[in-house]
Amino acid sequence: RRDTLSGSDMAGADDTDADDRNEDGFLEGQFLIAMPSIGDSRFRRSVILICAHSSDGAMGLILNQPNDSVTFPDILRQLDLLEDPQIELPRAIEAMPIHTGGPVETGRGFVLHSADYFMRNSTLALSAGLCMTTTLDILKAIATGRGPEQTFMAFGYAGWGPGQLEDELLTNSWLHGAPHRDLVFEIDVSQRYDAALDRLGIGAGHLASEAGHA
Repeated sequence: RRDTLSGSDMAGADDTDADDRNEDGFLEGQFLIAMPSIGDSRFRRSVILICAHSSDGAMGLILNQPNDSVTFPDILRQLDLLEDPQIELPRAIEAMPIHTGGPVETGRGFVLHSADYFMRNSTLALSAGLCMTTTLDILKAIATGRGPEQTFMAFGYAGWGPGQLEDELLTNSWLHGAPHRDLVFEIDVSQRYDAALDRLGIGAGHLASEAGHA
């Protein structure tokens, strides 16, 4: 029986507030915004929420790559969750979009959500009222109407080894800045890149001359 959406150690959860974990200059809980100079086409015009960052590396979820090959009901069926007699999916839940969170472990799922849903030892508090849960319990909660008010579901993640993200920042591959919940839950996926730049007060035409931080 699968009890988690993700087996990634870097996506492990606790209930410590993210603001207490950024004293060493790590970017956990912040956004990354791809610069035009980024060398990997998989991250072109991507906006990423960094979910974990330490001296051991970093992991995050791309927020603006839709995954049209699977639906939420498909996922519930694959996990044998639609057999639960309590589950009668509202139309809005059936249509919940699924995203590609990154090129690593694309079969593993992650749910970002509002802080009104929290399971001790299962939910990771990030920042700006954002949380992440990777256990099947959250899918059951969503499907039965007991889930968080706002959700973002993705398969796969972006990962960096020790020092790799820092090196990419030094080579001007990324901007970074404070997170905004509307970029995760409300703004249309096709508009999130430009909206993220707007939050930094930067126009796309000025990116080439910008430094790798905000």
